[in-house]
Amino acid sequence: MNENKNWYAVYTRPRCEKKVAEILTRRKIENYCPINKVVRNWNDRKKFVHEPLFSSYVFARISESEITWLKQSNGVINLVYWLGKPAVIDESEIELMKRFLSEHVNIKIEKTPISVQDKIQVLNSPMMELDGQYLSIKNKTVKVVLPSLGYMMFAEVETANVKVIQHVIPAEINMSYPLYAAK
Repeated sequence: MNENKNWYAVYTRPRCEKKVAEILTRRKIENYCPINKVVRNWNDRKKFVHEPLFSSYVFARISESEITWLKQSNGVINLVYWLGKPAVIDESEIELMKRFLSEHVNIKIEKTPISVQDKIQVLNSPMMELDGQYLSIKNKTVKVVLPSLGYMMFAEVETANVKVIQHVIPAEINMSYPLYAAK
């Protein structure tokens, strides 16, 4: 049987993200554990450390018939659910994460309510010509929302390298705070 496969957020035991991703890879299950390159400062030096972007999350691309089997894997607690069903993560968001992480370091994430209006495009940067789901620009920080996860990723980028390709201003936005948002 050739079922359609979707991306799902897999909730893991604390600090087991890389181990779960390794187990899934050995079992030939397509997965993605977003790894962030972070600068850590010690008294005598600075060092890059690779750590999971999302604590206790790995993404797996599986069919619905494989969900029960996946949940029984070592280190997996459960899948993330939305309205009583496993939450499906849009493939474009997985690709956006991969690209964002490959081009930036010290990426931060935060939970966010999703309010999307404008469509944006990043220019003259490693993310050149990448259309975004949502993007906010303030000073040199670019924020991209992952709507199906309810998180926002942000990193440093030159604001001169971003242009708005469709702009809509919702009534509730404070005009003193520059905000560009997308569908």
